[in-house]
Order: sequence, then C-alpha cells, then structure tokens
Amino acid sequence: MKLLKSTLTMKAAMTMNHNSSDSTRRQFLTQQAPLATTVAAATLKAVHTQAEEPQAKLVFGIVGCGGIMSLHVQGLVNRHDDVEIAWLCDVDDAQTERMSRFIRQEFQPQAPKRTRRYEEVIQDKNVDAIVIATPHHWHAPIALAAMREGKHVYIEKPISHVYNEGHAIIKAAKEYGCVVQQGSQMRNSPVTAKAEKLLKEGILGDIKVARAWTAETRSVSKPVADTAIPAGVDYDRWLGPAPKRSFNRQRFHSTWRMFQDYGNGEIGDDGIHDLDMAAWGLGVDRLPSQITARGSRMMLHGHASEYPDNMNVAYEYDDGRLLIYENYPFTAYGIHGFDNGNVFYGTEGYMIFSRRGAFSVFLGPKNKPGPTEGQEIRGSRGYAEHMHEFQTAIRKGTGTKANAQTAHYSCALVHLGEIAYRTQGRLDFDPKAEQFVGNDEANALLTKEYRGPFGLT
Repeated sequence: MKLLKSTLTMKAAMTMNHNSSDSTRRQFLTQQAPLATTVAAATLKAVHTQAEEPQAKLVFGIVGCGGIMSLHVQGLVNRHDDVEIAWLCDVDDAQTERMSRFIRQEFQPQAPKRTRRYEEVIQDKNVDAIVIATPHHWHAPIALAAMREGKHVYIEKPISHVYNEGHAIIKAAKEYGCVVQQGSQMRNSPVTAKAEKLLKEGILGDIKVARAWTAETRSVSKPVADTAIPAGVDYDRWLGPAPKRSFNRQRFHSTWRMFQDYGNGEIGDDGIHDLDMAAWGLGVDRLPSQITARGSRMMLHGHASEYPDNMNVAYEYDDGRLLIYENYPFTAYGIHGFDNGNVFYGTEGYMIFSRRGAFSVFLGPKNKPGPTEGQEIRGSRGYAEHMHEFQTAIRKGTGTKANAQTAHYSCALVHLGEIAYRTQGRLDFDPKAEQFVGNDEANALLTKEYRGPFGLT
C-alpha cells in the first residue's frame, strides 16, 4: 500500500557536458522515480549494515501530517527504521486519520495517538523526538516548546519564519542539549559528499562566487472568497501566532506559501534548498555584510501571492565572496538543464551542482570536462541519510550537518533578502551586531508580532 503519490517527484539528474543538447537535458530531467528509488534503496542497505549493535527504539511524535511529512513517514515505514510513531498531530482530522491508517497497516500494530494540540505530544515523557512539518509560521513556536520539554527536533526548512527565531532555536538547542536537524536533505546526499571531497581538494581553486536558482513554471492563482471552516478543522489553531482571520482555502493547505503571515514566498520554499547548497559550496560560516534585492510581477498578473513572481538577490560577504540567488516563473527548461541548482565559480574552474542529484566540473580556459557524480549515486537526494543522521545523533550524541547554527546561516539569506526587497533594495548589514546599518524599518522586520497565546514562550 502506498501512503500517497509523492508531492515531490524525483527527477533523475544528468551528467553535464558541453556537447549535450537542450533536448537531451530535458529528457533526463523528465525521468523520475525509478532511478532515484534504486539509488535510495542501495544507499539504505549500506546505512543499516552500519548498525552492528542493538539500539533502543526511538519514540517519535509527528506534527503536521500533510505535504512533505507524507514522504518522511513513508520513508520511515519503507526503511523499517527502528522507531515507534507514538503521536500524530494536525489541526485537520482528515490528515491524521489518513496517516494513522497507513502506519497501522504497514508499520506498527498499535495506532498512534491523534491530537490537534502539539502540547500533548511534547508533554509525553516517552517521546524522544518531534518531526515538524507545519507551515513556516509554526516551526519555531513548536520547536522551542518541544526543546523546553527535552525533545530533539527535526524541523522542515526553513527553521525560522523571521530572522530572530533562528537565534532562539540556536540558544534553546544549547540550553537544553537537544539535537536539531533542518530538513535540508541534500546536505547528507552521497552526491554532496563526493562533490565536497573534490572542493576540499581544491579542484576549483579558490571559490569566489556561488549561484543558486529556482527556475520552474508557475501559474496564476486568483484570489478567492472566504468560506466556512471545513468540518474537522481547527482553523484558529492553524492560524496560531498569525493574525486572526476568516477561513480562506488559499490560506490553508499548500497555497499558504503565498502569504507573508505563514510562509516566505518562493525564496523560502524551494529557494532555501538551493541557497543552503550555495552556502555549503561557498563555505559560508558567517553572515553577509551587504544585500541587494529586486523583484517584480513579470507575468503572473492577478496572482493572489504577496510575493513577486521573480526575484534576484546578491549577498556580499566581508571577505569579498559573493552569493547570488535567482528565481524565474517561466523556465520549464531550467538553467544548465536543472530547475533547481547551483554553480560554484572558482579561480581554476566551476562546478554545476543540483539537488536533483548530479554535478559536473569544468576546468581551465577551455572548459575541460572534469569529474561528475557517477552513475552509481546519480539521483540521490539524501532523504534517508539525513533522517538516519538525526536518529544517530540522538542515540550517540553526535552532530548533524544541518544543525541550528548552520541552518540559521542559510535561513538568514531568505530573511535578509526578503527584507531588502521589501524596503530599499540595497542594505548594509553588520554581521557582528546582526542589525541593518541605519535602517530602522529593516531592523523591525527581523522579528514580528505573535498572536497570543501562540508566541515563542
């Protein structure tokens, strides 16, 4: 039995070379689940053979049972991870019922407890960890409450809805000794590990510029009228820390991303994945000192979203390195053949990298083709390895690649870019004081107001 059709299709990646035609690139990009599934299965076999001694079963609470959480739970079940799913929490009863039925039939004999209140989950003394995949505005309030109860947290990206929430999560992780893993799964892909080895060996020389893009097609979603709250839904709790308002189906499942009260637009949805890998490739261990952003309504006229349909942001660091983000709504062909990707530009060459599970290197003035990811790991996106690292960190006290501090450096790019776009376009930022220089309007946007009683404390 399948939980549902994956909302994230696995696009098999390609080995790039200068003689590849655009039609060949598109053909590779339309190949989906079979290759990625094979790679994941082979990788997981290796992951599980590493466990040579008995280990305690971890008890998980699941908070937010739609969207990407379906993929996470299906992975736990298909891999037979040594966990018990004790709780399912969602404000929509239909979501918990669907997930409970799947878990009961495919994974464990005892049905998880179901609730609309995350407080019940985190107050259960038997629960070791919480997996959070709610809309962004709920990430930090739930994670902070969970850590105060001593729970480890796997938080879907971005860990923060506004900049200052990142600090609160870093502080809580240290204070309560909790493991934090942001859902930046490509950090643990074998493709990333192979690329990282090459970068550390200096194949590109000194990397000066990293580029990230989200280049897909988007369509207009026109505003719709408010309606009655669907049966079985606690919409007041769904709104939580956001301003109170009447039910609107666009401000609910899936399309909540269009609105500032709950999400962060394209840059904070797909974009955070690619910004995170740009920060990884550039070796970011700090915050930028200057941010320049622009965006507009290029083609999605009449769209309900509060965000532009295209955006460009440049981040300059105090050592002169540059990170560039691009988002376009009309590019079915992607950039360099990928809808989501990166380029790392060094003094000796450049690397095209994609979280679809591929990379290629080109060296010297003649762009001589260099190493690629290789057929054996092509398409690997790190979902299994990332969750396995989280579980290992809980059991052994080891670290995670997408820990709170690392996640904050990447999420900061989302927030600083959005603030620059919404204010004066170009802003200077003091990385030590973590404040914009001479701009009270921008500094006010580093945080937000929370509707009681759903704040951070």
